[in-house]
This record gives sequence, C-alpha cells and structure tokens, in this order.
Amino acid sequence: MDPYAAQLAKLEEANLLRRLRALEVLGPTRGRLDGRDVVLFSTNDYLGLSAHPLVRERAAAAAAEGMGPRGSALLCGWTRLHEELATRLASFFRAEACFLFPTGYLANLGVFQTLGHFGGTVLSDERNHASLIDGCRLARLDVRVYRHLDMGNLETLIRDSPPPRIIVSDALFSMDGDPAPVAEMAAIAERYDAQILFDEAHAFLVHGAEGRGVGATILGPRLIRVGTLSKAFGSLGGFVLGPRPFVDLVVNLGRTGLFSTALPVPIVAAALAALDVVECDGALRERLWSHVRLAADLFPRGVRATSPIIPVILGPEERALAAAATLLDAGFHVPAVRPPTVSAGTSRLRVTLTAAHTEADVRALASAVRLAVGTAFD
Repeated sequence: MDPYAAQLAKLEEANLLRRLRALEVLGPTRGRLDGRDVVLFSTNDYLGLSAHPLVRERAAAAAAEGMGPRGSALLCGWTRLHEELATRLASFFRAEACFLFPTGYLANLGVFQTLGHFGGTVLSDERNHASLIDGCRLARLDVRVYRHLDMGNLETLIRDSPPPRIIVSDALFSMDGDPAPVAEMAAIAERYDAQILFDEAHAFLVHGAEGRGVGATILGPRLIRVGTLSKAFGSLGGFVLGPRPFVDLVVNLGRTGLFSTALPVPIVAAALAALDVVECDGALRERLWSHVRLAADLFPRGVRATSPIIPVILGPEERALAAAATLLDAGFHVPAVRPPTVSAGTSRLRVTLTAAHTEADVRALASAVRLAVGTAFD
C-alpha cells in the first residue's frame, strides 16, 4: 500500500476520514444532497444575505461587466469599489483603516506576517481558529497558549512574557459559540501594555450593538480586528481593521495580500450591497436572535444555545457521525465535527441558525436533535 493510501486508511479506521459531498443549492437554507432535499443548519450565512434580492441584483450587474482587473491590490486589482468597501467597513466598525484580502484565512496570515517583523510574544487561546494558529507559526513569534477563556491563566502567562505582547483570540469561538471576555482582556492588555487581536469572523454583523462585533466595546489603538465577508456578509473575502499605520504596514508586509489576486469586482459589489441591507434593516438580526432564544427553550437540556452557533457535544467520533446520519435521514444537514477541528473526545454536531430559517425549521430541528442524540443529555 502506498503511503498516501495507508494514511487514508488510518483516518478511516479512526472515524476521521472526510469526503467531499456535492450539494445542490436550492436557497439560503435549502439544498439537495444525494437526491434528498435537506434544510441546511450548517451554513455560516447568518443573516441569509447571500440570497438577498439586493445582493443578487448588485452582484449580477457587476458580473455583467466582467470580473474586474485580475491582479494584486498593489498592481491593478484595487478598484474604486474595493476602496469604497474598505472605507465603508472602517466606518461601520469604527476603525481608522481597512484592507481587503481574498479570504479571512489569508487576512489572519497577512496580519501575523506583519506582526512577525516586530518580535515579541503572542498569548493565544487554546481554542483559537486554525488560521490564527497558523498565523502564529508563520510569524515565528514566541507563542504561549492559555486555557480557554481563562483570564487568570492569561495573566499568569503574560506577566513573564517579553514585550511586545499581543493577546490573540477568536471574538466568538466557531465551534463553541462562546464570546471572548473582552472587558477582562482589555484590562489585562492595559496592565501589561499589550495589543489585542480579535478574529471577529463569526461575530461581525451578528453580535454587539448594531452588529459591530464582540470587540466593539473596547475600541482604541490597542485593538486590531480581522473579519470575513464569507459568513454574515454572505459573500467572500477577509479584511483587517485597525490603526492606519498598522493597516498601511499590512498592505506592505502582509505577503498573503501582496501576492494574491484581489477580490473580483462582483464579490465586492455583493459585500457593499450586504452592508447597505444591514445598515437599513435591523429586523434580520432580530429574527436570527429570536431563533436562538427559541432553540434555547427547545433543545435538549445541557445543550448551550446562547449564540447562532450551537454545539451538541457527543464525545466519540462514531457517536457524532451516527447522530449526523440520523438527522440527514430526517432531512436536516448538520455534519459531525471531529478532531482535529475540535479536541479529542469532544466530537459534536455544530448547529448554525440563520435569519433565513423559519420558526417551523427551528422547532422541527430541535425535535430531530432530541431523537438523534437519545439520552445523551438527560
């Protein structure tokens, strides 16, 4: 057996092998998988903006003119629409400046490539997203990992860390749905003259006053925030927000931006339309949070439903796979999440709610989850 096939066999034996499954898209929360119609509780399109009429109209109109210049931002790829989106994002999220990347993953890598020029210590939450972890590695900084949301452990580590220091955390954790304790982190950053880097990928447009994110309460020169257009914006891309000198350095030193082709113009037009919708229609966010409150009432006891991301932690990989298969048979797409995405022994269903779901969808899913997990939470 060749080494690649042998490794695949090991993954399959451990219930960790993943396979691509082509989904036919029927709407923001509907699809067809293997000939079966399903309700998607797996999408990060939290406000349903990917299918909003204005977003579709603006994207289609831009696409009719072509994809735009195909070059990096510093060559020819940064159009007036790119500039408008960056300016609008900086204004909406109360930052001095913004720069766009092709994806949120590349945004995090580019930010860390910039930070790596200054040396120092990164204090990183143990459950941070893979892009933050890879960014730390790429920057070749001294990385000290603190226990998840444990501010006492963070302070113990930062006290003996050489400057410059930067605290790095998801603003809202993608597999647990819990927010970072921003006020405590800000106080620690103040005491030890540290910066804070928040990845707001799952929080922007959803959390905080008017959807301005988890970190919106501690805006200031210490704060750098990374976001994505690929989730609540319903589009594609990433961006960094922060003090203008830092963002200007990212433009010059962040290699994932320097050497990547800029976002296509129709994608930028779609993101601008999504921002227009959000600024004019708070009902979408309210509808989403009404679904979260309903899920909190209906899901099995022991399942924490405090955000649109609801983890149903089942433990062994085979148990999560079986529950996901049961839900699929019932018409709900909720894939099992297994290591290395989550820690060993914490395989789970990751339910995501959106404003495009109906109350009936949420009620039906809650009933199906109760049947799928059996007595796990009794």
